[in-house]
Amino acid sequence: MMANVTGGTQPKAQVVASQPGTAAGKTTIEDAVVAKIAGIAAREVSGVYALGGGAARMVGAIRDALNTTDLSQGISVEVGETQVAVDVTIVAEYPVSLQKVADDVRTAIHRAMVELVGMDVAEVNVTVNDVHIPSDDEGDGAQEARVQ
Repeated sequence: MMANVTGGTQPKAQVVASQPGTAAGKTTIEDAVVAKIAGIAAREVSGVYALGGGAARMVGAIRDALNTTDLSQGISVEVGETQVAVDVTIVAEYPVSLQKVADDVRTAIHRAMVELVGMDVAEVNVTVNDVHIPSDDEGDGAQEARVQ
């Protein structure tokens, strides 16, 4: 079962053993932090327009307007003792190769998990749930009436 951290912080935490040669102690990385790092990595990929499904993007637009962007939007993580699995939902720019964008997102998240979080990656599943067409943004949103 994936812990969806999109809605807020989860109580579950991850404990990572300290590296040899360092002071004794343990490092705890919250699942929400892992999800946020994955979200940042995914957003930086060329060809990614947005993260999350339609409802999450509507809430995200409101958060953006309030300047409280949720960087883990569209990300679900499952964190074990040494491994992490990530599910990400993206909206791709048009026209891009969907397979290439998905592969680039997978690579970016994998790199972030290994280099920044310090965990092995079991899997990164990418769902492309929409394609953004630049003409969607044109105009003021008002349509001419078809009838008078």
